[in-house]
Amino acid sequence: MNELAEFRVSNDALGAPDELRRRLQDEGYVFIKALLNRDRMLALRHEMMTTIQQGGWLVAGTDPSAGIANLSARCTEGDPGYTDVYHEIYKLEDFHCIAHSPDLLEVLEALMGRPVMPHPQKIARLWFPQFTMHTTPVHQDFVHFQGNFETCTAWSPVGDCPIELGGLALLPGSHKVGKVLEHHFSLGAGGLSLDTASESADHEEVDVPWHTTNYEIGDTLFFPALTVHKALENVTEDQLRLSLDNRYLAVGDVIADHMLEPHLTAETEPLSWDEIYAGWEHDDFKYYWKDFNYQVAKRDESYAEKGFSEALDLARHGDERARVTLRRTICRHPDSPGANAARDVLREIGVDESFSDS
Repeated sequence: MNELAEFRVSNDALGAPDELRRRLQDEGYVFIKALLNRDRMLALRHEMMTTIQQGGWLVAGTDPSAGIANLSARCTEGDPGYTDVYHEIYKLEDFHCIAHSPDLLEVLEALMGRPVMPHPQKIARLWFPQFTMHTTPVHQDFVHFQGNFETCTAWSPVGDCPIELGGLALLPGSHKVGKVLEHHFSLGAGGLSLDTASESADHEEVDVPWHTTNYEIGDTLFFPALTVHKALENVTEDQLRLSLDNRYLAVGDVIADHMLEPHLTAETEPLSWDEIYAGWEHDDFKYYWKDFNYQVAKRDESYAEKGFSEALDLARHGDERARVTLRRTICRHPDSPGANAARDVLREIGVDESFSDS
């Protein structure tokens, strides 16, 4: 189904934990308008966009808060040069501290029925316009972040985000499948996608309209790890989309080991927590997770391994998106087994292994 429907707004249930939990359990999401302080979010946007402009991704001389993208600099996760700018954003103190906002925590504790802990790994999504082949595909969060099915995502746009800018959309009730669905290779963040058309034959929860909205700054969407969702395409002429992915577990639950590390820390230039904290003014949220009780599970690499294996096979059969992925692998981790396998395939089919996005 391609139609888009509006989210149910749950501001009327704030202060009613049982009702918030019922809505999460029934619909697989809770959407709250203007939850985060507007002035604080505007200040965060200016700080993040200023950093992005310094990295050359916004048109020089424009107001950073306007987010006017330099189209010649378009890139995404995994591309050469993306991580350099991303790591500078990752060092910003309030980028991390916003996840500890009392307004967020109050809703999350109501939804989960227990005290919660923000995942140390915070994520910013920085999406260029007119770069639609790299849009985050349809997926469930569990394949990427793991831990446990109750892990909750809080997605917040850092700026107004109308539908054409490419906000998040989801399938209400899709979490009721109660399991991880079959994911396959894709471009876009995470590199994995599920086919809702094929899944809908077996799971009626997936055969529903997509829900989304014209987000405004301060809005926040909450959903658990099995809810099927995706990003909409950024089809604006020149606007960079900026958003936050913060994730939470109930204290005492399981977290995957990689979620205790900075995002994209496995890239060619790793970033340590000490490097991130070096310029912070306060110590309140440095290594805060060490004061919490939780269980650590080793990351299950099988999802990513399956996707990469499919990319190797698809590249052999002419899939240019798969070839982009193989070139990225070689560029990011040139001495890894994956890079060697990618080189072998590209040589086998007579394709240049040097990176160039298509």
